[in-house]
Amino acid sequence: MTTATLTAAGLPPAWADGLLVCQQVHDVTADVKTFVLAPTEPRLFRHDPGQFLTLCLDIDGEPVERCYTLSSAPTRPDLATITVKRVPGGHVSNWLHDHLAPGGTVWARGPLGRFTISRHPAPKYLFLSAGSGVTPLMSMTRTLYDLAHPVDVVLVHSARTFDDIIFRRELDFIAAASPNFRTRHLLDDRGEQLNAQVLRAVAPDFAEREVFTCGPPGYMAAVRGMLTSENFDLSHHHEESFTFEAPASPESEPGTGFKVQLARTGRTIECDAETPVLAAAAREGITLPASCAQGLCGTCKTTLLSGSVDMRHAGGIRAREIANNKILLCCSTPREDVVIDA
Repeated sequence: MTTATLTAAGLPPAWADGLLVCQQVHDVTADVKTFVLAPTEPRLFRHDPGQFLTLCLDIDGEPVERCYTLSSAPTRPDLATITVKRVPGGHVSNWLHDHLAPGGTVWARGPLGRFTISRHPAPKYLFLSAGSGVTPLMSMTRTLYDLAHPVDVVLVHSARTFDDIIFRRELDFIAAASPNFRTRHLLDDRGEQLNAQVLRAVAPDFAEREVFTCGPPGYMAAVRGMLTSENFDLSHHHEESFTFEAPASPESEPGTGFKVQLARTGRTIECDAETPVLAAAAREGITLPASCAQGLCGTCKTTLLSGSVDMRHAGGIRAREIANNKILLCCSTPREDVVIDA
């Protein structure tokens, strides 16, 4: 390292958008791996706990983008880790499991995301997760533990079996070492499920806590319903999901508005001026590449071939890309009939 690579504080500058080298791969469970990543030159990962990276890959000649949460903590900034569950038929997760090994490289953007305790400081937290949804909550837990913050944390994690509990040993260690951290594992094969009765048992003061939830869409919908039934103030509930679900549109019905032509498939859908193109496609049963659905990650980026849209993104696309007619489908609503490269 030369002095030219150091900041005024004597530290390497922050990493942002670039090539990462895989340093190590750890088996977490039978179908979950953690990939340890490092910049190609001295840089520090400065991020908020709970944020994610967007991996930009070339798989069999096809450019693919996917979001993966940083499971590592910003308190240990020299390396970054993503923890990936192999999904049956998952194009990217299977490629990572089968091909990304020490010495391999990936290009990534980020860090991105608003699902973080940094935006919602509180004296008490309730973390609710299912499956690989524990990864952002693990980043938060590791951060709080490293900093010895005197906040009270209860983590309730749902998994299929005991062997499927991601980070089980580390979570148990933190719970044993920290008087402010408690964890409870709920196992499907034992008939254990998160419900209001379990919630009141593990966190009777849950109404006083800031709640962070991550997991499959059905799980998160169930959590929202449970909290609503318990009269919880949902302004203190935060959730993260990388599986897109089309929201209901109360302003209009399918079949009204503008025509959106998908040039690759030849299909045409209807989309009103208040509905994002991605949501309109999902409503018609068309699955398009997407992850965050918040205009952050860039996964749903495509080319606008004709027509015009209103796009209200959150940083997932660059000015030069917009100048080249790129749009994000998750946050673009049509102004007129449009044709997109999808």
